[in-house]
Amino acid sequence: MDAVSQLVLENLTEVEEAAEDVLTTKQQIVDLDTRRNRNREALNALKNEISDSEKVKVCYGNMFIKFPKSKTKEMIQKDQEQLDQEINELRKGLKAKVNRLNEMQGKTELRGYNLSPLSTDEIKAINGLLKR
Repeated sequence: MDAVSQLVLENLTEVEEAAEDVLTTKQQIVDLDTRRNRNREALNALKNEISDSEKVKVCYGNMFIKFPKSKTKEMIQKDQEQLDQEINELRKGLKAKVNRLNEMQGKTELRGYNLSPLSTDEIKAINGLLKR
């Protein structure tokens, strides 16, 4: 195999690995978001539970354990916070990975991809200006 063919093959391999990394990160985000939605459903079920019992059954792996309601809510809320943090970190890293992939393919950087949402203070300021 000549040098040009070897260089093309190496370049295609790098692009394929970068694309696989992007897809893996996207799938991780989807999986974590699914867990976050299940936690949200569990919190709503605990909030809407009518029974007067102070303990609820929680499924861990393949067994059910009785826990106090307050402890269960606390554990689920901590898990929610951790999931939110992990998802945000993955999304930030995904932007860099997509830009690297586009650069490797010779495409231009995505426009508007690095935008961030307005903070609540900025929204209040804009609403104040619009009401005038």
